[in-house]
Amino acid sequence: MSLTLTDVTLTYPDGDSRLTALDHVTLDVPRGSLTAVVGPSGSGKSSLLAVAATLITPDTGTVVVDGTATAGLSRAELTDLRRHKIGIVFQQPNLLPALTAAEQLQVMSHIPAEARTRALDLLDAVGLAAQAHRRPHQLSGGQRQRVNIARALMNDPVVLLVDEPTSALDHERGAAVLDLLTRLTHRQATATVLVTHDRTHLTAVDRIAEVHDGRLTSAQARSVSNSREVAQ
Repeated sequence: MSLTLTDVTLTYPDGDSRLTALDHVTLDVPRGSLTAVVGPSGSGKSSLLAVAATLITPDTGTVVVDGTATAGLSRAELTDLRRHKIGIVFQQPNLLPALTAAEQLQVMSHIPAEARTRALDLLDAVGLAAQAHRRPHQLSGGQRQRVNIARALMNDPVVLLVDEPTSALDHERGAAVLDLLTRLTHRQATATVLVTHDRTHLTAVDRIAEVHDGRLTSAQARSVSNSREVAQ
């Protein structure tokens, strides 16, 4: 497994008591597979993603990223782990207005000498080779989200975490983005977690995990196009 959450509990202060965001959650995500985490607003999806990204430390339980247990790591060590092992696709692309699509990716690289070549390769992988020179205002919403995805892959992460990537897209563009994420997960061999409230486009994902009131209630395997058997 490349991403493992074991018996994770997370609470927040709520007046004189504490609100449970995650309640003994266990989730294993192998490399080369995409797990969609679904559930209503306030169910704990975003909290699960934040814990997996090492942005929040859980009250109890363990998080292991590519064999590295995150408990006890310093802030600097966690930052280094995220930089080299974790790619995050935020809900809004938040691209820098003055930079071209290629430059959005290049600024993420920790290997400057290879940045331009890798940026162009990734833009080609997401179908934007011809738009590498364009700035955000010259791209459609779907194209900006594709740049966002390519940017998260720039440092060849082991784990890819995706937050509501279709929320601002219409049905057709949302389907295209989900198809792209599925293909890139298998091609780049990432352990991908996709948080979404929209079940419409999830027919090709490897597993669906449902979260209700902070509890992971099921993890259903799906058939995938290349007939790989996905570990449960």
